[in-house]
Amino acid sequence: MNLKNVIIGRKVNIGKNVHIGNFTTIENDVIIGDNTWIGNNVTILDGCRIGSNCQIHSGAVLGGIPQDLKFNGEYTLLEIGNHNSIREFVTINRGTASKLKTIIGDYNLIMSNAHIGHDCSIGNNCIIGFSVGMAGEVTVEDYTNISGLSAIHQFSVIGRHSMVSGMSRIVKDIPPFIMAAREPLSYVGLNVVGLKRRGFTMDKIEELKDIYRIIFQEKRNTTLALNLIEDQFEQSKERDLILDFIRESKRGILKGSVS
Repeated sequence: MNLKNVIIGRKVNIGKNVHIGNFTTIENDVIIGDNTWIGNNVTILDGCRIGSNCQIHSGAVLGGIPQDLKFNGEYTLLEIGNHNSIREFVTINRGTASKLKTIIGDYNLIMSNAHIGHDCSIGNNCIIGFSVGMAGEVTVEDYTNISGLSAIHQFSVIGRHSMVSGMSRIVKDIPPFIMAAREPLSYVGLNVVGLKRRGFTMDKIEELKDIYRIIFQEKRNTTLALNLIEDQFEQSKERDLILDFIRESKRGILKGSVS
């Protein structure tokens, strides 16, 4: 372990084979797992729990107090899983009394200058593009790709296996398996390339296309569309994920493309 020009606070638990770069500060009540690499000028604040085999690059600030006027100094956490790459100048805030923690899963890439607000939940195998701004209490499900310079409204939910184009303004929920683009943000098709890479068969991809055709392209009331899908398609994990996601959406989902 390299501890040159490093400040480490009380109650810090550092695992085996951890590299800590010059001029990095690790405050109190922090846990860092084995084989994690931390670059120069990183700031890791109270309440951080960082897993093993992570890379945290220069200038990142992890566990900052929430940028939420309701925050009153309560004890909260930032939990980061294993095998994450957190690039330069990323900022991730810890939780508030609402959920008590911000959660980052495993095998995520969070690109430079991204911000993840308080009480967010990021799943596994996600890519958060450069300078993505994520407000508080956003949920990003597994295998999601959010391209650079996108802004995400608080409480939004982005479904698994979806892809969002760069410079998007996300103010509605994005159902699973789709591509979202244009302004206002709209459904523009399935995330076919991503689904193929993750082993989805062409039969399943065609089924998902048929489901979303009913939702976005046949101009039906959403409730009627979901009931029709339930009647016409055999029960499957993917079908039920879509139905449950849309029925449980509190912000409502994005619209279909106008062209």
